[in-house]
Amino acid sequence: GSALQEAGAPPVILELDPGLAFGTGTHPTTALCLGWLDGIDVAGRNVIDYGCGSGILAVAALKLGAASAIGVDIDPQALTASRENAERNDVAGRLRLLAVDEPLTAQADILLANILAEPLMALADQLKDRVVAGGRIALSGILATQAAVVAERYAPWFDMNPATHQDGWVRLDGVRRTPAAMA
Repeated sequence: GSALQEAGAPPVILELDPGLAFGTGTHPTTALCLGWLDGIDVAGRNVIDYGCGSGILAVAALKLGAASAIGVDIDPQALTASRENAERNDVAGRLRLLAVDEPLTAQADILLANILAEPLMALADQLKDRVVAGGRIALSGILATQAAVVAERYAPWFDMNPATHQDGWVRLDGVRRTPAAMA
């Protein structure tokens, strides 16, 4: 039973049109991130969805009660699809969308990055600074064979949990350490 189903609560339904952007929720990496979001306390939190695609993770977080979300993507069509999906789900007022070249200075309680292992490795220095101490990160788009090296890249700043596997893909998640606890 998930947190969404507590006390006979109705399930949260997402209405999505992926448009031309990647991310309909059926891909294992998206499913892994949705399952994680559903299992943590999102209410009142600020969320960053880095590589937001169709906006599914940001929209899901907002439907689960997040205070606000920022979606970032390299593809203008992804930002358009994200905006439309947020409107369709009545959460557009709490979603801010940015192209990757726009400055992202906000910090979030929860950061999701469902991209690919290579950009996750390259972006580690930037992404770590976007998560508050005690905040949570979820990384996906990672093949099982890449999990160890990606986890190692984020380990200096995050207490990483064991990888969660689905169909050859993994999700990594962890909690941002407070600076005093870092080497």
